[in-house]
Amino acid sequence: MSYSREEIAAGIERLAPWFYRFELPGDLHTTSALPDNVVPIHDTRLQMALRPIEQHFGARLKEIDCLDIGSHEGFYSVALASRAKHVTGVEPRAESRERGRFIADAMGLTNVDYRDGVAETLSRDLGRTFPLTLFLGVLYHVPDPVLCLRNVAEVTGELCVIETQVIDEVEGSTEWGSRGWTRSYQGVLALIDESDEFEVGSRETGVRPLVTCHSPRALRTMLLHAGFHRIDIIEPHDGAYEQLARRKRVVAAAWK
Repeated sequence: MSYSREEIAAGIERLAPWFYRFELPGDLHTTSALPDNVVPIHDTRLQMALRPIEQHFGARLKEIDCLDIGSHEGFYSVALASRAKHVTGVEPRAESRERGRFIADAMGLTNVDYRDGVAETLSRDLGRTFPLTLFLGVLYHVPDPVLCLRNVAEVTGELCVIETQVIDEVEGSTEWGSRGWTRSYQGVLALIDESDEFEVGSRETGVRPLVTCHSPRALRTMLLHAGFHRIDIIEPHDGAYEQLARRKRVVAAAWK
């Protein structure tokens, strides 16, 4: 499907407000509803995610199917679609899937599609693996990160790239059944109540109001126990978005 410039302009207006800025044919673009100082996070995520992807797959990337988990409006799906054989986006919000389909059609991309789904049931719902999976900006919006990462691992054939907010590390030990028996913390999880944003329909929340956020050590531990055998934290590049530059968010590459 291809759109005229007038049809693209009408679609941009009809589907507003937009979360992402998309550059579209006819010198058109969407305008992100995010503050100007936050918008650069999307390009930083993409640049950091592409580094391990291109190093691992090289020229083979154009021959593989990819999965974008929590694809939202398809910012990362369309970025991968220009590099890979096919991209499937999984997104629980119907309005976001509609925007994603419009963007793909407006850009003339025939190798990207979107389907309903959540991270907690990926393995059952998809019934297959993808050599490459993306899990960007989602993990800190779920109430059960261990379950989600197990599902992500089960649908990942080779490499998963995760981007997530993190909390400060806390180390220590706790009694475990007796005063004399203790166990060390393998990182920590914080409970975050997003009810105020969730109840007004904010698209920056997850699909439930109570979520968790994890420390870097907790992220690594959960990934290992989910079934990944190697985890690398990707270094931010010069000019990276401020939270990623300060390690308040991280991009991790996880290999099966």
